[in-house]
Amino acid sequence: MGNTKDQVGKVGLFLASGVFRTAFYVCVALLIFWLGKSAYQFGYDVFNQQAVSPGAGQEVTVVIPDGASTYDVAKILKSKGLIQDSLVFFAQEKLSTYKGQMKAGTYLLSTAYTPTRIMGILAGDEEQAGVSSDDGTNAAADTGSDASSDGAADTAAGEGESGQ
Repeated sequence: MGNTKDQVGKVGLFLASGVFRTAFYVCVALLIFWLGKSAYQFGYDVFNQQAVSPGAGQEVTVVIPDGASTYDVAKILKSKGLIQDSLVFFAQEKLSTYKGQMKAGTYLLSTAYTPTRIMGILAGDEEQAGVSSDDGTNAAADTGSDASSDGAADTAAGEGESGQ
C-alpha cells in the first residue's frame, strides 16, 4: 500500500511539474512577444515623426530654462502638448543633427510642428523656423508673429514650384 501512494505521488508530481513548466514557457513566450512589440512601437515612433495635431495646430509658448537637459526639454514639451512621448523625443534628439544644440529661451511653437522642426527651432536653425529677422535671430522664437503662417507659406511656395 505504501508503494501505491509513492506511485500516485510521483505521477501527481510529474503532472504538476509539467503544468508549471508549460505555464512558465507560455509566460516567457508572452514576455518575449510583448518586449518585441514594445521595441517595434518605440522604433516606429522614433523614426515616423508625427505632429501632435496635423493641420493648423495650436500655438503654445514654451520657456526653456538655462541648463535644461534634453530630457528636461522633452518633459516641458510634453507638458505643453507639443510632443506625445518624452522618451521618444529624447531618442529623436540624440539621433538628429540637432544633438546637443537646443538653446534656452522663450519660443512660440505649434502643435502642428514635427519633433524635428521643434528641435530645429530650439537649436536656432532659421531654415526650420521659416522666418528670420534682420539681426539674424529667430523671429519665431523672439516674437512668434509668423510662426503659424510659415507652414502655410512653405506649402504655398512648394506648390508653386511643383506647378512650374
